[in-house]
Amino acid sequence: MRLGRLFGGERPKADRLIVGLGNPGDGYAATRHNVGFQVASRLAKRARLEFSTKAADSRIAEGTLGGVRVAIARPHTFMNDSGRAVGKLLDRYSLEPEDLIVVYDDVDLPLGKIRVRAKGGPGTHNGMRSIVREIGEGFPRVRCGVAPADAGAEMPRDLADHVLTPFEADERDAAEAMVVRAAEAVEVAIRDGLEAAMSRWNAEKAE
Repeated sequence: MRLGRLFGGERPKADRLIVGLGNPGDGYAATRHNVGFQVASRLAKRARLEFSTKAADSRIAEGTLGGVRVAIARPHTFMNDSGRAVGKLLDRYSLEPEDLIVVYDDVDLPLGKIRVRAKGGPGTHNGMRSIVREIGEGFPRVRCGVAPADAGAEMPRDLADHVLTPFEADERDAAEAMVVRAAEAVEVAIRDGLEAAMSRWNAEKAE
């Protein structure tokens, strides 16, 4: 049980929490590492919501998505401390880890691919490591590929440098299409269930 449930008083209401990972600040906005922020913004736009609430070390858009009360959050803790914001967000809405969906960039998937998972380890992603340390591995997530789309291309040796740079001109269309599909995957997971989203998108080929 999250600590927030131990205390009385009126609390903001949401049945599901969606957290897009990224780094705050204009300098990071277009980078690969901010794909989670981009998906969160796309979802809020689809639901006609604004990030008008500042709480739990995050900017939050509250409202309804797919007929479900949601909170869509972009943590402002910087990536490596994402777990602190996620813990506070779960307490704010009195939710459990299974009520959460985290969206983030993944260097283990080629650009254009997304994968929906019910739980699991953090992989090489520092933001996910921070979240797993805070709440464990039992939360759904949507992984968005940011590795080179060409399977024969080598990943840069410095992964940090790779994820903190913007998409190349010839990658932008694929990146934008991936953000749109990832937002759709989250909405389906919210509306129809995680299995429906996994069945549809985990078999999808990169475009």
